[in-house]
Amino acid sequence: MDVFEAIFNRRSIRHYLPKPVEEEKLLKILEACRWAPSARNLQPWELIVIKDKSTLRKLAKLAPYGEFIAEAPLAIAVITDPRSKWHVVDGSLLTQNLMLAAWALGLGTCWIGTMDRDKAKEILGIPKDKHLLTIIPVGYPAEVGKSHRKSLKDFVYLNRYGTPYFKE
Repeated sequence: MDVFEAIFNRRSIRHYLPKPVEEEKLLKILEACRWAPSARNLQPWELIVIKDKSTLRKLAKLAPYGEFIAEAPLAIAVITDPRSKWHVVDGSLLTQNLMLAAWALGLGTCWIGTMDRDKAKEILGIPKDKHLLTIIPVGYPAEVGKSHRKSLKDFVYLNRYGTPYFKE
């Protein structure tokens, strides 16, 4: 699958098949994370691969509508170092690599943006001075929904905000 196919077809997956993720695929995803760009190449991130079902169930309770976290065979916690001014951007770039690589390998993911981060950090043993950016469940999709996108003319401007790039 090429990068455009992954970008155009990736969806947030909230239902997973009870099938384990092969170690080779997981390692390929982690390599894609390693190659994410970062400001000044600081790479201010760390990852926790979570496979323990009890831990996944605990984390699922910390996110509104997060039951599906416990359905996934694994999740990856993305942790950043707040001493880096751009840690949130850098961690987000890594997470995009993670999600696109997973999709290219036939796996689904979903960005968990809302959760009780303090409790999640406690469950995962993350030091207080680190930032838990997100937890990404990873697994084989049980279903893939449709996605709708704005037209380019609705958000692309020329030279100055509000000047349409596309002529009607």
